[in-house]
Amino acid sequence: MTRGAPIPETVTLHIPYRVVKRGGRKEMQLPEGAVLPRRADNTLVKALARAFRWKRMLESGEFATIAELAEREGIAPSYMTRVLRLTLLAPDIVEVIVAGAQGPEVTLASVLEPFPLEWAAQPEQFRQNG
Repeated sequence: MTRGAPIPETVTLHIPYRVVKRGGRKEMQLPEGAVLPRRADNTLVKALARAFRWKRMLESGEFATIAELAEREGIAPSYMTRVLRLTLLAPDIVEVIVAGAQGPEVTLASVLEPFPLEWAAQPEQFRQNG
């Protein structure tokens, strides 16, 4: 604009995006090709940390059963079992999740669903974007 040009009262910007749910919260997803710094999904990372902590507690003999540990943690044994399965994820998938480089379809809900135990078959299910 030059000095003599009038300043418009309203400026309208159109930014294409969509809202997706990630880890129980809503997040804006920008269009294909837009670059946004990666952030880890805190809900998913926290679930991974809890899973490995619980596994360590069970393996150390601190708790004899999942039911005993679940009671102490104040959660349902069935939920604890599903979260404990996260310890069976391939190390490269765990790294991608911790770095926040997983695709938007990889949420806590999706990783708590049954997945292949063979590490080689897991990337296909979780479609890594990293």
